[in-house]
Amino acid sequence: MAANTILTVNGGSSSIKFALFDNSASIPLLLRGQIERIGGAGAVLTAQGSKEREDFTQPIAGKDFPTAITGFLDWIRSQGIEQSLIAVGHRIVHGGSHYHLPQRVTPQLLQELHRLVALAPAHLPSELLLLETLQERMPAVPQIACFDTAFHHDMPRVAQLLPIPNRNNADLRRYGFHGLSYAFLLSELLRTEGTVAGHGRIIMAHLGNGTSLAAVRDGKSIDTSMGFTPASGVMMATRSGDVDPGLAYYLARTEKMYAAKFEELVTTQSGLLGVSGTSGDMRDLLQQEGTNPRAAEAVTLYCYQIKKCLGAYTAALGGLDTLIFSGGIGENAAPVRARICEGLTFLGIEIDAARNNATTTTATVISTDTSRVKVHVIPTFEEIVIARAVAHISNLPTATT
Repeated sequence: MAANTILTVNGGSSSIKFALFDNSASIPLLLRGQIERIGGAGAVLTAQGSKEREDFTQPIAGKDFPTAITGFLDWIRSQGIEQSLIAVGHRIVHGGSHYHLPQRVTPQLLQELHRLVALAPAHLPSELLLLETLQERMPAVPQIACFDTAFHHDMPRVAQLLPIPNRNNADLRRYGFHGLSYAFLLSELLRTEGTVAGHGRIIMAHLGNGTSLAAVRDGKSIDTSMGFTPASGVMMATRSGDVDPGLAYYLARTEKMYAAKFEELVTTQSGLLGVSGTSGDMRDLLQQEGTNPRAAEAVTLYCYQIKKCLGAYTAALGGLDTLIFSGGIGENAAPVRARICEGLTFLGIEIDAARNNATTTTATVISTDTSRVKVHVIPTFEEIVIARAVAHISNLPTATT
């Protein structure tokens, strides 16, 4: 194991994703992996090394999230990783209105993040538990927080505003999420296509279990579909996205469904899962849609909502030069990409069917040679964004916001 390494971690409700990088000039990836099925039967740790022979899978104790963290840390120690670390970088979904720049974790920062749990109750608790456990087990290793809202922090004021009475509360604003992914996608566009494309009118679509779109102009976010929380915007795997506010009052009156139950409904029981009644996994629904009308409806509604958002952001940008698909669905579901782009030739979007259907694990262009809008599929890599931030500040004093 290298003498200077950076570990990145991303804790979810039922998974822990991680990656290890060498702290050298290009920050090469050494390995990446995840623990899945936490809280269910058969939790497993998988990792892929820089060489295929280094790939492995092993069962791990994971009856709940704390148990899985313990198993993860025991594995890190057994592999000699802990002794090589210069720092650990954490994906933190929300930093509120104050925290957005990557920075070393301090007691003050932790206290503030605990206060902000109400802004992201499905994400922050597991992220903070992972952070605090690593901090306790590795007290000499700096922990660096990287915020998923940072990319959108300086959106125009009009895109930040919530149309509610002014309550003199700085936390009440639209934030946007998937920022680490968007930062990577923009950097890849700049690297492969150059400054003209990277500073043009861009829509990025991160389509996965969580789904959002971002409108980018001159290299900066001007709007994004997720807002105050990651539950807003277009429909997702189990999240409803935007719904009529009157629905909450109606269900409270007719079904005695008050705040906590309504939150559960729109975040864990809705979206693709809710409409189909069978699954929140797009792969399942694409297989079922020929025989299951509800599965077909779920796929159709998902594509329709994204198409509408794409049109709205083209208007906000004053035109469109580049469209990027990413995320688990965006990278792998060719039929979804095709249906979203169908009928959008008036916006300059023309998809080449053969290119779109080709299987690839690297960035590729799927538009026709004559398409006015260049359409890319770029696999996202949030971990490298975190690793770069950690490498930049790991030897500095606590960063300011």
